[in-house]
Amino acid sequence: QVQLVESGGGLVQAGASLRLSCVASGRTFSSYAMGWFRQAPGKEREFVIAISRSGGSIYYADSVKGRFTISRDNAKNTVYLQMNSLRPEDTAVYYCAAAPDWATMTRGYEYDYWGQGTQVTVSS
Repeated sequence: QVQLVESGGGLVQAGASLRLSCVASGRTFSSYAMGWFRQAPGKEREFVIAISRSGGSIYYADSVKGRFTISRDNAKNTVYLQMNSLRPEDTAVYYCAAAPDWATMTRGYEYDYWGQGTQVTVSS
């Protein structure tokens, strides 16, 4: 069992940066690939970015390439989402999730565990 807790969301202006953190409980964090998804009001949840167990592979959604990056610290059981050049369309609840395998990584069903989400609001 893995429990995930996100933090770091908030209200920022367009062009600003935010760093989200996701802390995992348990001792098997390094055995999971990690991903971030987001869901805006009235929209479906969408994939944002994912990182492999070792951190050696990263997969981005086209909408965030060049602006967002992901990293992990397996010693701290933590995955980070660094968001730069934020836009109003990035406004959403952001969720981290843990997947047992490194596969497509863009589909929710690949992930076994989910956090409760953290709100990110970008004003224009």
